[in-house]
Amino acid sequence: MASPHISIRGARTNNLRGVDVDIPRDRLVVFAGVSGSGKSSLVFDTIAAEAGYQLNETFPPFARNRLPKWTRPDVEHIDGLSPVVVIDQRRLGGNARSTVGTVTDTWTYLRLLFSRLGKPHVGESNHFSFNDPAGMCPTCSGLGDVVVTAVDRILDPDRSLRQGAIRLPGFGAGNYWYSQYADIGVFDPETPLRDWSRDARDALLHGGEAAARLARRLGRGLPKDYEGVVERFERIYLHASGDMSERKQETIRRFTRSQVCPSCGGERLNEASRAATVLGRTIGELSRLEVAELAGLVRGVDAPDVAPVVAALTARLDAMDAIGLGYLNLARATTTLSGGESQRVKIVRHLGSSLTEMLYVFDEPTAGLHPTDVESMTRLLERLRDRGNTILVVEHDPAVMAVADQVVEIGPGAGADGGRLVFQGTFSELRRAGTPTGRALSRPAPLKTAPRTAPPTTRAAITVADATRNNLRRVTVDIPAGVMTVLTGVAGSGKSSLAAELVEQHDAVVIDQRPVGVNRRSTPITYTGIAPAVRRLFARRNGVSAALFSANSEGACPKCDGLGIIYTDLAFMDGQEVVCEACEGRRFTPEVLAYTVDGLSIADVDALSVDQARHRLPDKAVDRALRHLSQAGLGYLRLGQSLTTLSGGECQRLKIAKELRDAERPTTYVLDEPTTGLHMSDIDGLLRVLDALVDRGHTVVVIEHNLDVIRQADWLIDLGPGPGRHGGNVLYQGHVADYPPDAGTPTARALAAHR
Repeated sequence: MASPHISIRGARTNNLRGVDVDIPRDRLVVFAGVSGSGKSSLVFDTIAAEAGYQLNETFPPFARNRLPKWTRPDVEHIDGLSPVVVIDQRRLGGNARSTVGTVTDTWTYLRLLFSRLGKPHVGESNHFSFNDPAGMCPTCSGLGDVVVTAVDRILDPDRSLRQGAIRLPGFGAGNYWYSQYADIGVFDPETPLRDWSRDARDALLHGGEAAARLARRLGRGLPKDYEGVVERFERIYLHASGDMSERKQETIRRFTRSQVCPSCGGERLNEASRAATVLGRTIGELSRLEVAELAGLVRGVDAPDVAPVVAALTARLDAMDAIGLGYLNLARATTTLSGGESQRVKIVRHLGSSLTEMLYVFDEPTAGLHPTDVESMTRLLERLRDRGNTILVVEHDPAVMAVADQVVEIGPGAGADGGRLVFQGTFSELRRAGTPTGRALSRPAPLKTAPRTAPPTTRAAITVADATRNNLRRVTVDIPAGVMTVLTGVAGSGKSSLAAELVEQHDAVVIDQRPVGVNRRSTPITYTGIAPAVRRLFARRNGVSAALFSANSEGACPKCDGLGIIYTDLAFMDGQEVVCEACEGRRFTPEVLAYTVDGLSIADVDALSVDQARHRLPDKAVDRALRHLSQAGLGYLRLGQSLTTLSGGECQRLKIAKELRDAERPTTYVLDEPTTGLHMSDIDGLLRVLDALVDRGHTVVVIEHNLDVIRQADWLIDLGPGPGRHGGNVLYQGHVADYPPDAGTPTARALAAHR
């Protein structure tokens, strides 16, 4: 008989303090707690990791090497697990060939439909695949875009050849490529290019007929191997095979641009596949329709021999519409999706599954959802549960907690102050509990009644004019300078498009949730720039070289090169990471570890949290650099913690802290949902950080759904009323307190319901 609980004993992963908990199976359980409390360590790094590891162990070694890797958690005992499906917020990413259609399999059904009903008949379904040579456009190889030389960036018309008119590397005066043009007796090296004839400029750039024409006019021949600058650039950089150096890649980025393929117009397919129609439309036309509209159109296909295809396609499209993705289209690149959109796209894959007794693990499924859209997500979670599955959700939204069968709170604090089970029970019981989440639920969110206005030393407003990006309908708005403006509206209403226009028209700085750590050596110590100050402190106190206290230099453990771990590649089996036996994971040699400051070795400093370091390290430079991390709610991070382990929300707050430290001149900042991953009690801290940016004369523009943040805005711009083609209009702009409760918009209704 299956266990009625997932039983966990002695969980010690990350900051968990020997947690013992029994989680009911076949129920919807929400895990709450402040940021960094250990909820994700329990749900993802313990429960999901052990379930994934045990499932992988049932496959042969060759197959395991091609499955996701799971690290076994530090736990004494786990019982009652099922096969796990993790639906997190990692962006789908993928490559340039990955679209909403391919990742949801809807494109597979659509091309099958065209292979059977398309007129004229083209061939099997692979003829409608832009990833197959039978279907892809030969010009762009199915990418829809081509890389072309940005000719306007190559030349500086106000300079002569000798002054460096050709901006490409290696073409400056005295360099080899320079001599191929300046020294052949055809081009004047002293005259600015702006004063050259049209034929001379064309000959310099493109060679070919323009060069021959110039040579005839001058009465002299060109070298037999003459190439125009553009020809030579494309041969060396764009048509070369093999791996490219970073320098070459940077040159390509500087002097090329991507543009729609001239052959297929961005549809990715060859001419024959682009011509076939079903219901009078090509497959490219259907792929550009919104999902909700496409579903209605496909239902009109009544041919009995393709009925199963139509049923499968409409079921998948309806599922996407049901979870708030009806505004997307199948041609949309997955690289353009937000974290919340990516998560909901992943969910679509599981809606049609008939498997039961599964373990579904969600990471903040309401991220990116307007309050009025959250209900559709909670219905989906309940639907998965009612099929006989166990649903575990890490979430901060009270609306999700309210529908849960049980809420588990981990805390009470973050980092070393968390990692304990502080509550387990129903939502109504949680509201009466004295835990951080219970107190936050019972505290009313204030509404800003005295919003700030632009300081007299700044311009009054930043105008975004005539914006038509994506679904925006020639939108013009004035964003007050020197205050905090919130952009809100349902998912897909045009908020991100408007923010992108602001960035493009006014060079605003984007503080997003993309990772900040490029490798395991990137830590808060390196990111904040305090490493030199820490090394100097240790060197000064101990009278030795500062280089000894760098894990990348003289003081590094020679066996692991200062990494603290040894990685062994086991070919077709899982690679193995083990703690370095020589330094026991402390990264430094024993001689270096013997040097201390106030009883702390350099390895002990790595183990300190940001807040602890501010009190334990007697150095003003260290305190100044770390103070902003504490203000951003990241005081629980360990100084030696790899930045690759941070969530998107933590990465964003790390960037905010850096701006607080470094920004000098007034700047416009754009933040995309900074409350992602934040507990209700942490939002006050975030608002204080944003206020600190405003107090320094900066302009802050926030894309946000959280009502606590919206209520504290100095200015509100609400977009909608719906997603996609149903949005793109400004519904309201003004002070939050003045937004009429009876305006009939989703945001007005949400604000009125929580006043």
